[in-house]
Amino acid sequence: MVRIGIVGVGFMGRIHYLAAQRLTGAKVAAVCSRDPAKLAGDWTNTRGNFGPEPGRVDLSGVKTYSAFADMLADPDIDLIDICTVTDQHAPLALQALAAGKHVLVEKAIALSPADADAMVAAAKTAGKLLMVAHVLPFFPEFKFAAEAVRGGQYGKLLGAHFKRVIAVPDWSADIADAAKTGGPAVDLHIHDTHFIGLVCGVPKEVFAVGTVANGAVTYLTTSYLYGPGGPAVTCSSGAVCMGGRPFTHGFEIYLEKASLLYDAGGQPLTLLTADGKATQPALAGGGDPLAAFADELQAAADGVRTGAEPDLLSGQLARDALVLCHREIESVKTGRAVAV
Repeated sequence: MVRIGIVGVGFMGRIHYLAAQRLTGAKVAAVCSRDPAKLAGDWTNTRGNFGPEPGRVDLSGVKTYSAFADMLADPDIDLIDICTVTDQHAPLALQALAAGKHVLVEKAIALSPADADAMVAAAKTAGKLLMVAHVLPFFPEFKFAAEAVRGGQYGKLLGAHFKRVIAVPDWSADIADAAKTGGPAVDLHIHDTHFIGLVCGVPKEVFAVGTVANGAVTYLTTSYLYGPGGPAVTCSSGAVCMGGRPFTHGFEIYLEKASLLYDAGGQPLTLLTADGKATQPALAGGGDPLAAFADELQAAADGVRTGAEPDLLSGQLARDALVLCHREIESVKTGRAVAV
């Protein structure tokens, strides 16, 4: 049994806790929070932008810690699941790895590439897994797309466009604080750069245009430059929409023998093939907001059990995604293409 300790009982900590109730061979053994009310099971103020309505949680049989050091000292915890705000990811992960714990940390891996590099290096030194919870490849539409591109059954990737647009988040003061999250060009857009790195590879250069508010890039459109032969890949992402449509994401992916279309705002995943047919693939877990998180946590638990890093949770891939975000921010602010 893999025993998980969740640190940070906010919106994402609650989602991880609920998703973990579905795990096989793993369970939440402890939670850590500085808030006494949360340790008593009152999670009513952990609202986010999806998932079930928050309320009280029965923590019977779950250890509760107000001090992170006390959780790390618990020999019955195998995996530390860090669900705090991004600016706390690096220091907490480094402490956990030094204490001999495996680590799963919510995206983004860190605020700075230097911190991400330190985390990856610390995991190697400790001989422990550093996994980063990029949930997007576990959502059924994106899982299908990743397997189609990486599997090669439809030929090579020619081009793609990705989209991720939200209204300005208002459910948390922390999530709206660019100093703590990196702003939309990191906290939101890193979903895209991670997926692009996974299915397209890391580009040679990026060129991005966008908008800046209070020093943070809030919306951008980026071209990922792979050199002659492509693929031709672009993405638009940011917190720019009015509140009447608080969130949408999607993609158009062009392969030699097929095209994949998806838009959460109204276009179900559609596969267009060379014979002129348009089909909608059967997807598991569609419509259940916790299913992807349960699959993500199961992959992390299985990684701890086997000692093998799940490729979708790779610390190095997450580090590369963060670097892409920072290069794009630099491109927006300088008006130039930036080498990756």
